[in-house]
This record gives sequence, structure tokens and C-alpha cells, in this order.
Amino acid sequence: MRFRFENNVLDGDLRELNCDGKLVPLQPQVFDLLLYLVTQRARVVSKDDLISQVWNDRIVSDSALNSRINAARKALGDDGASQRLIKTIPRKGFRFVGEVREEVAASPARTEARLAPPRMADRPAVAVLAFENKSGDPEQDYFGDGISEDILTALSKQRWFMVIARNSSFTYKGRAVHIRQIAEELGVRYIVEGSVRKTDNRVRITAQLNDAVSGGHLWAERYDRELVDVFAVQDEITNAIAAAIEPQIHAAENFRSRRKPPASLDAWDLLMRALSHYWRVTRQDHAAAKALLARAIAIDPDYGQALSVLAVNDMFGVHLGWTELAAVAPSAEAAALKAVRCDHEDAWAHAALGSVCFSTRRLPDALSEFEQALALNPNFSLAQGYYALALSYAGRSNDSFEAAQKAIRLSPRDPSLAIYHGIAAYARFTERHYGEAIALAREAIRHRGDLTGAYRVLAVSAGMTGDGTLAEMALGELRRTQPGISLHWIATQLPWANERDREHYLEGFRRAGLQ
Repeated sequence: MRFRFENNVLDGDLRELNCDGKLVPLQPQVFDLLLYLVTQRARVVSKDDLISQVWNDRIVSDSALNSRINAARKALGDDGASQRLIKTIPRKGFRFVGEVREEVAASPARTEARLAPPRMADRPAVAVLAFENKSGDPEQDYFGDGISEDILTALSKQRWFMVIARNSSFTYKGRAVHIRQIAEELGVRYIVEGSVRKTDNRVRITAQLNDAVSGGHLWAERYDRELVDVFAVQDEITNAIAAAIEPQIHAAENFRSRRKPPASLDAWDLLMRALSHYWRVTRQDHAAAKALLARAIAIDPDYGQALSVLAVNDMFGVHLGWTELAAVAPSAEAAALKAVRCDHEDAWAHAALGSVCFSTRRLPDALSEFEQALALNPNFSLAQGYYALALSYAGRSNDSFEAAQKAIRLSPRDPSLAIYHGIAAYARFTERHYGEAIALAREAIRHRGDLTGAYRVLAVSAGMTGDGTLAEMALGELRRTQPGISLHWIATQLPWANERDREHYLEGFRRAGLQ
């Protein structure tokens, strides 16, 4: 169905908004909101209606909802003052008040398109099906349902994609329905399914993430556990599955965006491309990510996720010596604060603000923001890793090591896994466990050969153990990845809470041969 109003054409099948024949870029969530307002124009739409239909009953702050309303108005050349097309009804909600003409696309190509999986799949949406009980005992259904429900709840804490409610996804329980049909009916691209088999005091749980459009399996894993504590096992496996799924969806969405023509990229596509560069952790990819994020924010200035990643990317560049703190800290902090205002329950936004506080030497504030991020999403491995880093610079090295180990356990296939090993290595260095620090730094480098932080820890640990050959190699690689490294940079740019830790690090570099 197409809707014409003023000089605009809103195409629900193609998920496009055209103004005077030109495509208007829209974030998927903004498109969903606009389409819902237009189709429901005969009535006032309440905030609860929008949250139910656009956010799938997830908790949404007023600021996040209002930012999407403002983005929809801006796309139509409307604003909050004139309210020419989207009118706010005080204490009631919103109504689309433009004069609309509906058209049905009758061409064969359009008819075929409507039979394909809904274009809502362009906006990442996930359905978690009830896990199949393979125990042969119907009374064990509760365990598989519990696993499925917990995964659904954990995934709902992610703000990157929509998660279909249990009442919809569980309707397929016990039915032989093809996965593509489920995707069409629920309007999703990704489906999580699995099975549970309990025998005596052991349980085997399998889970897999499917791209329902391509028919491919993106990720699969099997978990075998003893049921000493049923709820502990359920929590452990739920967390492992939820933490593994997010990076797999990001990778799949990045691959999909790269198949699009450059001119058709929207803010989501640009964000996914930026994340793929961010996770590579090189100076060149850092710059590429920044440029892509700037383009995404130019399309949607209130895009909280892009603002969050921009702040995190800038601060990570500072920590690795790729950019000057003074040059990026003000804009990064403004971006992080705006992200929090857009959605104060977005864990990424709080992690972004925490990274700014960390780099600007406000360690108590940084720890508080990372803790808030983890309270909102306990399976957020990146926030867990940054929390570990902040703990180490705050002088809590033992807590830092435990936090880094938790990040590694949370997401063993995470793109940032090398960074977490590097943070664990630094925590061990601060406790004078140089052998363990060297082993962990080598593991980080095995995962990512250009990781500046890992070469730093390798150099200082080798320096403190008197291994001149290793220190020379590590220092050479460090100068390659961070050409401007010096004792002065270390002493002035890294945010230690106490002088003793700073001097220990500097002494390691002096013994390694850094001037």
C-alpha cells in the first residue's frame, strides 16, 4: 500500500518515503512509527499504542519516543511548532492530520514483493521460538520454555533490534511450520530455536540463530551440563546464548548492508558498517568508523546508538594514542549525553558516557556509568570489558581481573575478545604476576595482531622480568601500532588514580628500553 499526502509518497511495501520524487532516508524505527501514524490517522494514537506497535512493548523513555516523533516530522518538513501533519494531542497522544490518498500497487513486481518476507526485516527483528522438549516427558516442557523465555528477556535488553513478544513466538510451539513462514508471519529476519534433552541429572541444550530470509544458520552451539542447580544452569546457558547472538546479528547486518548500493544506505546500514570497522581495532578502521558514524548522525541527529558508538570510538582512539583527548573529548561527551537523553535505558549510551569519564580522569563517574550499563544489560560484554579497564586504573586490580574474565566468559566469540584478554593481562601486571600477564597478552595478540594495548602490556611485563628479546620485539610492534608512544605520553595521557600504579607502568617501559 502507498499513501500520498502533500508532495510525499509513503510506500509500505517498499518501506520508502519519497518527497518530490526523491528518496528521504529514514531510520527503520522512524519509518515504522510514521507508517503506523498514517494507517491509524482516523484516531488519536496514544503513547502506549506506539510503544506496543513500534517498540513491541519494550520499556521506552519519553525522550526516546519524542525523538522519533521529531525525526518523523523532520522527514516530512514538519516540526513541533507548526504540527502541520503530525499533531500532538495534549495528554492523549498523536494523530496524523494530513489529507491522505491510498493506492494499491498492482504491478506483478509489487505483488511478488508483498509475498516476500516483510520489509520490516530490514529493521533487525528477532523471534525466539519455544525450545523443543526432547526428553520424552511432557512434564519437562517447563524447562525448555523457561530457557526460551529467559533468552527472550535477555535479548529484549538489547536496544539494537526488536524482539517479538512471547505470546506471538510461542504460538508455533508443537507445530511443524517452516522457518520462512514464521518469519513472514512475524515480520522478522532472525529466529532463535533450540532443544532441551534432560536425562537423569544431566541436560543437553542446543541453540541456533537462523537468517530466515537466506535460510542459513548464523550461529549454533551445544551445552552439556550437570543439573546440580537447575536455575544456575538455566541462567548460565541463557547468558551465554544471549551474549553470543548480538555480535552474530551485527555481523550479518553488516554483510547485508555491504550488498546495498552506496546511495541507498540508511542510518542503520552506516552504523553496522561503522561497527565492523570499530571492532577491527586499527588506526585506519578507527577513522573509517568515525566517518561512517558522522554520516549516520547527519541522516538522523537523534540516533542514540550512532551517537553512543561515536563517543566510544573516539575515546578508544584516545586510549590507544590515535587521537588527542582535547580534540575529541567535548564532542564525544556531548554525543554520549545526547544518547542518554534519547534513551536513558540504553546500556550502550551509559557505556559511552562511562568511556568519556574514564578518558577524562573521572574514574568514579566512569565506574558508575559502566555499572549502570551492566544493570540495564548484564550480558553486555563490551561494557563489562570497559568496566574491567576502569577498575584497573582505579587501583582495584583483583576486581579488574575478575571483571575481564567475566567479559571473556560472556562472549567467547566476541569481536572484542582480544581487548578483554589485554585488559586481563594489564590487571595481572598491576598485581606483579608478570608471567600470567605475558601469557594473556600473547593470547590477545593471537586473536588480534595489531592490538596496541596488548603490546604495551607485553613490553612492560617483559621489561620487569628482564626478558630483553621479548621486550625488544614487543616495543617494536608497539611503535608500529602507536608510532608516537613515549614515556611522556604514558605519564600524561593515561588516567591512573594513584601514582604508584603509574610509576610501576613507567618502570616497566624504562626497563623495556622506551625513552
